[in-house]
Amino acid sequence: MEMEMTIRPRRLRSSDSMRRLVRETRMDKSSLIYPLFVEEGKNIIEEIPSMDGQFRYSVDKLPYAIEPLLESGVDKIILFGIPKEKDEVGSQAYAENGIVQQALREIRQRYPEMMLITDVCMCEYTSHGHCGVLCGHDVENDKTLDLLAKTALSHVQAGADMVAPSDMMDGRVAAIRSILDENGYKNTPIMSYAVKYASSFYGPFREAAGSAPSFGDRKSYQMDFHNRREALKEAALDIEEGADIIMVKPAMSFLDIVREVRDMTDLPLAAYSVSGEYAMVKAAAKMGYIDEDKIMCEMAVSAYRAGVDIYITYFAKELAKAMTEGRIG
Repeated sequence: MEMEMTIRPRRLRSSDSMRRLVRETRMDKSSLIYPLFVEEGKNIIEEIPSMDGQFRYSVDKLPYAIEPLLESGVDKIILFGIPKEKDEVGSQAYAENGIVQQALREIRQRYPEMMLITDVCMCEYTSHGHCGVLCGHDVENDKTLDLLAKTALSHVQAGADMVAPSDMMDGRVAAIRSILDENGYKNTPIMSYAVKYASSFYGPFREAAGSAPSFGDRKSYQMDFHNRREALKEAALDIEEGADIIMVKPAMSFLDIVREVRDMTDLPLAAYSVSGEYAMVKAAAKMGYIDEDKIMCEMAVSAYRAGVDIYITYFAKELAKAMTEGRIG
């Protein structure tokens, strides 16, 4: 039996070139950011056990990380520091010669084309592993703000192009914006981890950065993953305080939130595909259960399709290659 159909969606799927022509979600390498771990010391290239293919680097070995990134077309990194010494107030986070500050100066001198973003938090630097100053067993919000602001300023003074506060303290975007403006850095943007959930997907990162809390958890400042409306409130507050870019973290299990945040703001929107997402793909691929390359691409496209403009990922080099080859993008 013949049917009279004038509308046939399959026409636009008839060939690879046709599918590319009408593709709705577009992306390119300029939107990728690679997370990079820098460790205090010398001659260190140390693989992270739970993150196959990811390493901690001492400053003198950073070219082994930076040059392959640039060759792949990835020219943006976000730095995480791993200091030798930690204390109650995370003083190495804002020390003039702290590990991130050293890395910034070195990379800025050797690779001026690289955009340098820094994670602003205290957890890698405090002896207790929490993201701020303690009062007993509680993180003291307002006292922490001063230290976060000092840390952000020290990063910018050392060469950071943008700072990214990830601590989830109330008011930290305003505090950082204020200190940067007061010191002549009015044009330095803030990419805020505005919507950061208390997630089990962070496990491998905490091993990589040595940042697991020594007691308790971070649920008094990171968000409950049951909550949706709270995400919109947090994003709105950071926008009001002066954030230039809004981030949702993690990515994969929170794409509904990405979509909602995308719908409520015209600011650029980032998502962080976190260590647990990366580790799961690597582990399943190693067992032969999935095709790593195809899954990696599908995960990235799903984030962009949900509304992301910027994608922070440990697969940055591999995704850049996929984009160059035209498999995605």
